Amino acid sequence: MRVLITGANRGIGAALSQTLDARGNEVIGTARAAQGCVPLDVTQPNQITALARQLSDAPLDALICNSGVFHDKHERLDDGYPPEMWAQEFAVNVTGVFLMVQAFLPHLRKAPAPKVMIISSQLGSMARATGGKYIYRASKAAALNLGRNLSVDLAPQGIAVGIYHPGWVRTDMGGSDGDLTAEEAASGLADRLAALSLDTSGCFETWDGRTHPD
Repeated sequence: MRVLITGANRGIGAALSQTLDARGNEVIGTARAAQGCVPLDVTQPNQITALARQLSDAPLDALICNSGVFHDKHERLDDGYPPEMWAQEFAVNVTGVFLMVQAFLPHLRKAPAPKVMIISSQLGSMARATGGKYIYRASKAAALNLGRNLSVDLAPQGIAVGIYHPGWVRTDMGGSDGDLTAEEAASGLADRLAALSLDTSGCFETWDGRTHPD
């Protein structure tokens, strides 16, 4: 498969890029801070369209929307969560996902069994609404909703869409207390990508294949 991954310079994205490459896939890793990746800021539409033009008419078997930010871990309800923080997180976690899918639709349509993987989070699940982290939770819930609706509209075009919770991973974002290494999460997500099809399109699953409650 030819796979494009956003946010591939570190954490889950880097591990997933390495895992898919080791499994024989052609991986195009992108990142805002390039560090060996193709430079791409998903909040900049002109950069997204430029990369789409650069790939020309080449088929794309899978698009993995992994880029994400989590700025509001320690905000207080009384005086935190400034408007700029809402705008920044939604620009990456939601709008960036949509813009990537939109820009690379022509490339996906050229593949025999194209797939879109959206990395959301269990914090976006209404079943796990335990308070706090309002911006991140809202953005990941929006990413889940976006993925579900894309799965409906893209099914007639033969494009499968899956939404995934990668687990609580020991990364800069997840912190040192996480349950999984990035490599463990990446291995599971690579398996989920392989299993994704039109029959399972619209799924919200964990890294290890369990159905996650909305």
